[in-house]
Amino acid sequence: MQTLQHYYQCFLAQLKNYDGIPALLLRLYLAPVFIMAGFSKTQLLNEDVTGFSAIMADPNIIAWFGNSDWGLGLPFPALLANLVILVEFFGGWLLLVGALTRLISIPLMFTMVIAATSVHADNGWFAITPTNSDISAAKVATWVGIDSAQASLENSKATAIRLEKMREILAENGDTEWLYEKGNIVVLNNGIEFSTTYFIMLLALFFIGAGRFTSVDYFIARRFLIVKKRFS
Repeated sequence: MQTLQHYYQCFLAQLKNYDGIPALLLRLYLAPVFIMAGFSKTQLLNEDVTGFSAIMADPNIIAWFGNSDWGLGLPFPALLANLVILVEFFGGWLLLVGALTRLISIPLMFTMVIAATSVHADNGWFAITPTNSDISAAKVATWVGIDSAQASLENSKATAIRLEKMREILAENGDTEWLYEKGNIVVLNNGIEFSTTYFIMLLALFFIGAGRFTSVDYFIARRFLIVKKRFS
């Protein structure tokens, strides 16, 4: 038993040398998501807009931020839209290299909370509607006594019927071999699943940091600690 414990302790000691890998993978996953989320709100794709104005918020995005009828209805929409670009686009690049990771995770988490509550909350949990209620994740919720999850299962059944009808129409009127060449059709539910997932990943980075040996933060902290020791 002592031998087994010894080897286990040695295993844990060696494992610490690689604990930067999960943080690196989280950053590599999240960075492109936020970079492109910010990029899509700019005017960089508009050839008629040049210079500094190109990285400012697109007027359509500003209108969506401010309009209460078909948008978010937020105050100061131009200011907020440009702040979101700053956080998402430039914050995404900071995540990519692992610089100021804990600090940039805070406003990024905030944008995910706003996205979840103001854009996706009314659509429930799923980003893409499950169409097989027998294996939907909502079924687990019903097993633990969350009765409201039954509505999700009923929605899955109704969606499956509609999706099958879509396939029938496409089969009768379209070239299904070409239509399905790049993947099958799904029903977008646009729920809070993705924004919540990104929030959890950012929360993990906030606590564990950017990762040992894999980030700018690590080498800055290492240098800072070395300097600190000289004066201790």
